[in-house]
Amino acid sequence: MQNNKFKAWLYLLPAFVFLGIFMVYPLIDVFVYSFEEGYNSASQTYFGTGIYNYRYVLRDPYFLQAVKNTFLLVIITVPLSTGLALLISVGLSSIKPLRDLFQTIYFLPYVTNTLAVGLVFMILFQKTPYTDGFVNLIIKWFGGKSIDFIDGPYWAKMFVMCFYTVWVVMPFKILILTSALASVNPVYYSAAKVDGTSRFRIFRRITLPMISPMIFYLVITGFIGAFKAYSDEVAIFGTNLNAAGMNTIVGYVYDMLYGDSGGYPSYAAAAAIILFAIVLTITCINLMVSRRNIHYT
Repeated sequence: MQNNKFKAWLYLLPAFVFLGIFMVYPLIDVFVYSFEEGYNSASQTYFGTGIYNYRYVLRDPYFLQAVKNTFLLVIITVPLSTGLALLISVGLSSIKPLRDLFQTIYFLPYVTNTLAVGLVFMILFQKTPYTDGFVNLIIKWFGGKSIDFIDGPYWAKMFVMCFYTVWVVMPFKILILTSALASVNPVYYSAAKVDGTSRFRIFRRITLPMISPMIFYLVITGFIGAFKAYSDEVAIFGTNLNAAGMNTIVGYVYDMLYGDSGGYPSYAAAAAIILFAIVLTITCINLMVSRRNIHYT
């Protein structure tokens, strides 16, 4: 028995080493940098330690705008994409002959390059000297006025960003939920039909509890993924997200390291730690809520 335990730990050793080098150590390193004031990456020097970096970041209007954008993106896209994916998955499950075909069609956006998809969205929504864009043509066809979704008002740009995010993340969620629905034991449905239970009640009392672990998984990963959003915004609004007013927390960290505001690794480290604390807090809250509402078979 002791020999088997030793072998088990030996097999796990490469994973522990990998996680330690590429996850634990960088996290500790960033945490240390966040307290080093005036850190210079070239000379590896700093002139003091304290919480000044956090104070600066939390007062920076660009960071506050990035936090606002990120939270709006999370609050809007995660519930909306999960709900739509659930409805589509239920519909696919009821069309068994064509289910595999529709699954493949819905999954195509997930394997398409993010920047390429972002450029397509930009072309659809952007106004140019030659055309108002395909979306504006549809709006005009229904009697509305054209809107500059890329360089126009904030709400229009946020609409494009949320619409794009929902469209990109839904394929993965549809695939997961369709698989979860297929794994539900049909005996439960047969028993409910014998009792004359309505479809809505079957969905609410049987389907949702049985697939709740997968829904919870998608919500958690959706929150984490939305908080890490950056490349999507670049694909649609360009690299100068601060000027567009559409920067995110990850984008702010990148700008502090390499962008026009580059050369401030201490500020970037402080912003990264704040992001880590936000994601960790929301994840812990979700875990506590799941203990009461998630049904594990």
